[in-house]
Amino acid sequence: MCENNLHNKSLHFAVRVVKFYQYLCEEKKEFVMSKQILRSGTSIGANVRESKNAQSPNDFVHKLNIALKEADETQYWLEVMTLSETITQDEYNSMNNDLKEIIALLTSIIKTTMRNNNIE
Repeated sequence: MCENNLHNKSLHFAVRVVKFYQYLCEEKKEFVMSKQILRSGTSIGANVRESKNAQSPNDFVHKLNIALKEADETQYWLEVMTLSETITQDEYNSMNNDLKEIIALLTSIIKTTMRNNNIE
């Protein structure tokens, strides 16, 4: 159940990131950081999707850890865009709230999988 929730949330977040990228390019004329957030923000869901076909529990955890790293990078770019006043605090909060949910799910699934499979 939790993994399906993660799949749905990461897919919907990727769609949000694509629309956010379009907004940043069209409205803000921001092309460098927007490309970075497009890459990292959509990579989260791509790695979550890859985890569905993991060859082992270790591979599953590895793919979700990559998704977690991409989520952290996405958070970084949101912070940079906020501090540089490229986006508003409200825009940041909206995107970051979704991202925090995904990070919490990823962290929980990774820890549970590692514990249940005696992975260090």
